[in-house]
Amino acid sequence: MATTTRRGAQSWNRYRTKALLGQGLVHGILILIGLACLIPMILVISISLSSESALVEQGYRLFPVGFTTAAYDYILQKPGQMLQAYGVTGFVTIVGTGGGLLLSSMLAWPLARQDFRLRGPLSFYVFFTLLFSGGMVPFYILVTRYLGLKDNILALILPYLVTAWYVLILRTSFAQLPTELLDAARIDGAGEWRIFFRIVLPLSKPVLATIGLFYVLRFWNDWFLALLFINKAVLYPLQYLLYVLMRNITFMASNPQTTGMPIPSQSARMALAVLAFGPALFTFLLLQKYFVRGITIGGLKG
Repeated sequence: MATTTRRGAQSWNRYRTKALLGQGLVHGILILIGLACLIPMILVISISLSSESALVEQGYRLFPVGFTTAAYDYILQKPGQMLQAYGVTGFVTIVGTGGGLLLSSMLAWPLARQDFRLRGPLSFYVFFTLLFSGGMVPFYILVTRYLGLKDNILALILPYLVTAWYVLILRTSFAQLPTELLDAARIDGAGEWRIFFRIVLPLSKPVLATIGLFYVLRFWNDWFLALLFINKAVLYPLQYLLYVLMRNITFMASNPQTTGMPIPSQSARMALAVLAFGPALFTFLLLQKYFVRGITIGGLKG
């Protein structure tokens, strides 16, 4: 009996040792992946706070060399313009994310219903847009000529409101909701709108938060729509304004005689990147606990 107990204890110790080693290996790999993602961000911030001469002489370092805020001072010479761009981007992101979540979820809900007769054709129509599009020229003509949204802030919102991939993820998540709960609500007299807003959406918070994060990053980081449809400086979103500033910095750095003063080109580029990804990173940190749950719940199944 004692021998059996001792063997069992030895087997358990070996199992526990292997489990701890396996966990340590997984944690070590994840730490390395995290550092691989974090170090470039630290490097960008460090370069933005380094002097231009120190960067030329000593190269890029993880800690600022010749600490200075000259790059930020140069970029923020006209803080009103930057604040205005932040305001435009904030408005576009908030309205676009809210509207996109509402429209995408309203489209995904009937597609998740087994009793919806047009479920198949409509699902194919949504999926078809993932594979084919009308092209750039028809898209530009539609927005500018037929919708009349040239130099209109709606041109930065409407094209991205409904994304087929997001709709399919939401559809799969909605299809996993317990039908018994929905049937019970119908028996109690709840209408479809009430079921959707009072039951379906509250039960789908993780996937909605995940899709919301996708929308936030898409609207926040977009500059292409502004390049196509916006000519008025007052409607420049943040990313397009930074693109214009980057282009100007590159031109002036290659032609220093135009200003008569050195341009902190390298540190200014990194400062622009910091101004661009800072708020988006903060939003991701707020929603990260929903991100993994939303991906798990909303993952597409065959």
